[in-house]
Amino acid sequence: MSSPAPAVASRTRLVLFDLDGTLVDTAEDLASAVNRCRTDRGLQPTPPLELRPWTSHGARGLIRRTFGLEPGDAGYDALRTQFLDYYEQALCVHSRLYDGMEQALSAIEASGRIWGVVTNKPARFTRPLLRALGLERRAACVVSGDTAAHPKPDPAPILHALAQCRCEAGASIYVGDDLRDIQAGRAAGVGTVVAAYGYSASLADVTQWQADLVIDRPQDLLRWILAQ
Repeated sequence: MSSPAPAVASRTRLVLFDLDGTLVDTAEDLASAVNRCRTDRGLQPTPPLELRPWTSHGARGLIRRTFGLEPGDAGYDALRTQFLDYYEQALCVHSRLYDGMEQALSAIEASGRIWGVVTNKPARFTRPLLRALGLERRAACVVSGDTAAHPKPDPAPILHALAQCRCEAGASIYVGDDLRDIQAGRAAGVGTVVAAYGYSASLADVTQWQADLVIDRPQDLLRWILAQ
């Protein structure tokens, strides 16, 4: 359920979004890639619905869930490379904007505000995915997991986005579905919004993340944005 809009909304000029699980539903394509790795090894595919909550954790989370391997374990690096190669070959087959997200983006643009993407997803995948969805040229900035010196929960990616967009932290918000997103946003000094419809939020009590706002669907951003 959506919480009341915080005071920071009255001066918001820049809306930053996490990618997987917030802006775009990429779960099925990522599940397909990791399941190709399983079938190559004679294993049964893991049901995609079981993998959805782990999607925001990227390769590490999906490999942990499907193979029980961690970085440093024997075979992990080769498996990760294969998984990423498979994903790159078919990264926008089923991926799509969440229902209501296009309306939210259009409302942001129509109001004279700008929006961008800050994700831990490597640029190797981020820009081709946004391009395939027709979003790359609309975004005021695209900060990938290998753009800044450190990924989220470090604030560096968000601070990079603020500098690129020439926008102050107090005039910006960050929307994400993972605790790391909220931690990074708070550390960067921007307003924080939990996308409770996303992946990681289904595994946790998001009210404990101390975000400024919790939304159940992308359209809920409109009340915050258009009320200004």
